[in-house]
Amino acid sequence: MTTAAAGAASGAATTAAAAAPAAGRRTPAAGPYDVTSADQQYADLVRGNNQRWVGSPDYVRLVTSPAQTVAAVQSALDAGKRVAVRSGGHCYEPWVSDGIEAVIDLSQMNGVSFDGARRLFVVEAGATLVEIYEALYKRWGVTLPGGTCPSVGAGGHVAGGGYGALSRRYGLIVDHLYGVEVVVVDSAGKARLVTATRDSQGAEHDLWWAHTGGGGGNFGVVTRYLFRSPSATGSQPHELLPKPPTTQLVSSVSWSWDDLTEQSFGRIMKNYGSWCEDNSAGSSPYAGLFSQLKPAPKAAGSFSLTTEIDASLPGAGRLLDDFLAAVNKGTEISFSVDQRRTIPWLHGVEWPGFTGGGDPTNRFKGKSAYMRKTFTDAHVAAFYRHLTRPDYAYPGALVLISSYGGAINSVAPTATAVPARDSVMKLMYVNFWSDPAQDSFHLAWMREFYRDVYAGTGGVPVPGPVNDGCFVNYADGDLSDPQWNTSGVPWHDLYYGENFPRLQRAKAAWDPTNVFHHAQSIPLPA
Repeated sequence: MTTAAAGAASGAATTAAAAAPAAGRRTPAAGPYDVTSADQQYADLVRGNNQRWVGSPDYVRLVTSPAQTVAAVQSALDAGKRVAVRSGGHCYEPWVSDGIEAVIDLSQMNGVSFDGARRLFVVEAGATLVEIYEALYKRWGVTLPGGTCPSVGAGGHVAGGGYGALSRRYGLIVDHLYGVEVVVVDSAGKARLVTATRDSQGAEHDLWWAHTGGGGGNFGVVTRYLFRSPSATGSQPHELLPKPPTTQLVSSVSWSWDDLTEQSFGRIMKNYGSWCEDNSAGSSPYAGLFSQLKPAPKAAGSFSLTTEIDASLPGAGRLLDDFLAAVNKGTEISFSVDQRRTIPWLHGVEWPGFTGGGDPTNRFKGKSAYMRKTFTDAHVAAFYRHLTRPDYAYPGALVLISSYGGAINSVAPTATAVPARDSVMKLMYVNFWSDPAQDSFHLAWMREFYRDVYAGTGGVPVPGPVNDGCFVNYADGDLSDPQWNTSGVPWHDLYYGENFPRLQRAKAAWDPTNVFHHAQSIPLPA
């Protein structure tokens, strides 16, 4: 029996039992588990990592199998409840809180396994990135080129086209996605489990393709991702996905704001961007290097440049030194070396102090941009002005400017749903705070900062010679707001570019009644 058939067969048996959540009801550990406002866990389960967004659903249903997920979707529909899904809880905007009456929580579906008959790895949607990396590496010596925040869940990360420290070398995580198992709802309101792969034809192929960067909450509920690299020809696990470096040479250097002028700050920014331009080819000797320049407000005292490079590359130390010299060239100031050492690869992945992750008790606002070229004078001036504003003497903000390109850009912009396939940098703007009373203060700074950086293109990074749109996984509701996006380019074109019409066709085929929707979900065709 196929996975989809097995899910459908067992789903019927669980539908009745799961049909009506009851406060305080307890089910076996292997079965679905409903949490309501009468339960102690409710306060934790109605929120994700951004504490600005706290929902008030009638219940949160924790599921442990695809069949239970089918039943959970069906029971919510039968009861007329608006449904949303959560895996890792890292959505930047209130897509899993506002107006949601039933949350399907996939966090207990976190298995990682190998299917020898199909020659592929199976990753359940609730698995976090660190769980995925540990399982793949410890059991089979392979990995996926996903993100560096350990607690992010596979569910949304993969569907949005996640990237990370190995992406310059091996591409995006979706470039290794063979298939997706997803609960969809037909025009009659019937939930069912479908498995679509890159070898599928017609509408099923479109369903697979839509999950290679179309974003979460659009087409259905992903229960499992199936991974095998497209170039893989063997049958053994170690032949089917990339191998990570054995060791990484990691480095962190920083510049003190006390030493910086607007000119030296601008030189660092432009040098970094130019280096990314010059070394964005997959054939570059720097394909195994990933870096993040992290400009922070002057109140932070300094800002850093973190780097990791495959320590086995010939002359890895020299490559790192040359990179750092290129970024600092012409500044006439020195950086401080805060850290430089060689560590085992998995140790670095598990170490949030270097890779990041954030405090899950914070509130935050995030924004994004792709760039095809280095920073312009206008970009640099806006960065400097807002990072040194005397009315924002706050250290809890930064822009993470990641080196990009390499193997990512060897894939055509329509081969997956990710259109940004010739960018050289990827930017994440973010600030963190804890006091709700400070929301307007921090939001205003972030919005004004971003608007002024892209003032020449209507306050957003409209695709063109220098900018290349936004990243759907860093969801930004302001892109839909004409106060902050005056470009005339709609939010969906900033995320999806020329791929948007095909995503709409997939939406019409697989979610024809728009069950899965939020403020920036793929709309049905007019």
